[in-house]
Amino acid sequence: MTRKALFFGAIGTLAETSDMQRRAFNAAFDDAGLSWNWGETEYRELLKKPGGKRRIEDYARARAQTVDAADIHARKVAHFKKIVAEEGLEPRDGVVDLITAAKNGGLKLGFVTSTGQEQIDLILGNLDGIEASDFDYIGERGKVENGKPAPDIYLDALSTLSVNAQDAVAIEDTPESAMAALAAGIDCIAFPGGDAHGRDFPDGAIIPDGPLTPDLLNQPQAAE
Repeated sequence: MTRKALFFGAIGTLAETSDMQRRAFNAAFDDAGLSWNWGETEYRELLKKPGGKRRIEDYARARAQTVDAADIHARKVAHFKKIVAEEGLEPRDGVVDLITAAKNGGLKLGFVTSTGQEQIDLILGNLDGIEASDFDYIGERGKVENGKPAPDIYLDALSTLSVNAQDAVAIEDTPESAMAALAAGIDCIAFPGGDAHGRDFPDGAIIPDGPLTPDLLNQPQAAE
């Protein structure tokens, strides 16, 4: 089959940032005078629900605490920006080659994330070999009412690019985000990040036999 669009579905599909994000959250908690400290195992569990601000709200609610989630999340973003500036970002293996192959093949490219614009600008401004101009569609939190695992952001990408779901393929790094692509009727390739290794992706997700390569663009439809 011939693909017409390739969607990268989250920051984690382009670069491995989970530990940077976790450390940024903990620094923001310190700023807010909270005794919270998310360790690697706990953070891995928390990532099962996408959305940093919502993650803070749910964590506070579970502890019967009242916090300014928006302020804490803004501080987290600031700390994350500092960490990225100090440590840099490298694209995940195979991503640059896959983007190049898709562009050479005339596919429309989407970065179908529902994170905030500031973090999107930070990521795309600091990855070697990847630029915002590579993408025909870039999602962000304000584009849709419901974040992943709801399919809203994928439906917006399909509509904006005038692409049918069956002509697109998405790459996602967590089971929850993969659910969003599949719910939109889009084939989804599992590309688990460090905090998702060993987790079960939903039925219908394509599990590659090897690394991320341009050959995946010719992957048959999961339903075939």
